[in-house]
Order: sequence, then structure tokens, then C-alpha cells
Amino acid sequence: MTNPLGWQHFCFTLLAAYIVDTPESTLIAGVSSKTSSVTMAMYKQFGDSFWHEPRTALTTLAQLHAIKGTVNPWELDAYLKAALKCCLNGVHRPFWADWTLSDPSVFLTPELLHYWYKGFWDHDAKWCINTVGAAEIDFHFSILHSHTGLWHFHEGISSLKQVTGQEHREMQQQIIGIIADAVPLKFFIAVRALMDFCYLSQSMEIDDEMCLKMEAVLSEFHLHKNAIIAASARRGKGKNSRINNWHIPKLEFLQSTVPNIQANGVAIQWSTDGTKRAHIEVIKNSSNFSNNQNYESQICCHLDCDIHCSYFWNQPQKQW
Repeated sequence: MTNPLGWQHFCFTLLAAYIVDTPESTLIAGVSSKTSSVTMAMYKQFGDSFWHEPRTALTTLAQLHAIKGTVNPWELDAYLKAALKCCLNGVHRPFWADWTLSDPSVFLTPELLHYWYKGFWDHDAKWCINTVGAAEIDFHFSILHSHTGLWHFHEGISSLKQVTGQEHREMQQQIIGIIADAVPLKFFIAVRALMDFCYLSQSMEIDDEMCLKMEAVLSEFHLHKNAIIAASARRGKGKNSRINNWHIPKLEFLQSTVPNIQANGVAIQWSTDGTKRAHIEVIKNSSNFSNNQNYESQICCHLDCDIHCSYFWNQPQKQW
């Protein structure tokens, strides 16, 4: 860039936020899948009720340097085994290593669409379905009166496939009223606490008092979470496969939400809603005009034609 005196300078932006989902965050942080990408917590500690020590860039780089001193990084099998012992994924040159002031524990910000809404569908909603019963919870949703501004699930939610983020939001707005008096009290308090945390964290303005409220409702969830396991709500894919642990990466990430907000500002600005919407409009909708062969070139051709058509229609029409 050129300064007011005409001198040119190399300018490098700071890495403020890298907005990704859970698997991508572990890949970027350089850690294994059973390790938190932002703290030193292992998978057995994901259900702890406190915030673990942050996994700083210096910590990861020091581990990589120590491994490199004993194993050649280009001997992949040996290096990968050595990296896994330190809970790393084997990437020995992370792109942020020489990026000034870049730290994964800071720039890996909370992402609303995946951590809150997808997390709700993958866990909270499943707990409610398993406890209330699929048929019963579907009946509760079906008898709700239609209301402008609210999605009406005529056939319930237990059999939904390919659920979108919009549907996740609509379910969250109704789930507390749906399960009221149908689940144990402590179970109800735990789920409601997670819903409170979700909505408080999306505030447009968050001050110290709001941060204290978020920490309080998260503590309330951890205080009553055992009621969820007691109700056999956490289950695996197989029938009667009860899960008695809290090895949930998205749950552990909630502990880092308040510190990240204090470092980077409100969480609602770090959302993939815009990019996901653009991906649907630009890529997925365009694929309807292709024959699914030479996919990339056909998409680019369609977008090029679409842009030229928009230029044509936006030109002023001549008066005859």
C-alpha cells in the first residue's frame, strides 16, 4: 500500500476470526479429533463445568518443535505416531505459525449455525425425543395452533431428514413449551439453561453483566445435567445403546464462549449464515441447470451467463 508520502509498504492483515465448524477447527488448530481446538481439554474432560487452560499457539508450536527434534516430519508414519502422543494431528507447518498475533484459541470464534443450532439438533432435540418419546413429542408439535411467524411442524420432528438451520431455530423457539411437564424437572431445567445460553450469546450488545448471566446459566446446566443421563436420553445409534458420558466437543466449546466474546466482541458477527446462503444461491441452485458432468465448468459457465443477463436487463431502455 502507498502512504501519503508516496512510499510503498508491505501490509499484512491480522487474523481476527476463522469461522468454521468443529471438525475444521480441530484441523486448523493442528490437534487430534479427541482434543479441544481452543483449550487443553481432552475428550474425557469435555463435560467439565469449568473453562480449561487455553491452547495457545506457543504451546502447539513448542510441541511441534519438540517432535521435529526427534522425528523427521517427512517420515509420515513415524511422525504421525509421535504427533498423536501429543494430541496433535500430524500437520507440522500450520499456516498461522508465522502469522503475527495469530492464536487459534482466539481466532477460532464461536459459530452460531454449527455450535448452537446444529448442536441443538444433534443433542438437545434428541434428548427430548428420547425422553418424551417420538410419538408423543410429534403429537405435541402437531396440535400447536398455527401462528404467524412460527413454523408449524404438522408431522412432528422425530422423523425429519435434511433439516436446515431455519428449522433448527424454529424448533428451539418451541421446544421448552413442548416438553414442559413431560420430562423430569431437573431435565427441564438443564435444557432450558442451554436455550437461555443460546439466546443470551446472540445478543447484539454484551457487557460484563451479560457475560455473568451467560456463565450462570451454563453453570445451571452443569448442575442439573446428570438428570439427562438418568433419563437415558443420551443414546448411540444402536437400540438401547445408552451413553453415560459427556464427550461432546460442542458442549466443551461453550465454556470458551464468554472469554472469546471478551476478546473478539459479540458472537453473532461470527456466523456462517451469509456464506451458507450464498453457497445455496450461487452453487446449489446453479447445479439444477447442469447435468452433473464437468460440474465446476458448468457452474462457472452458468454464473457467467447469469451475470451477462443481469448487465443486459440493468441497461436503460431506449425510447422509440
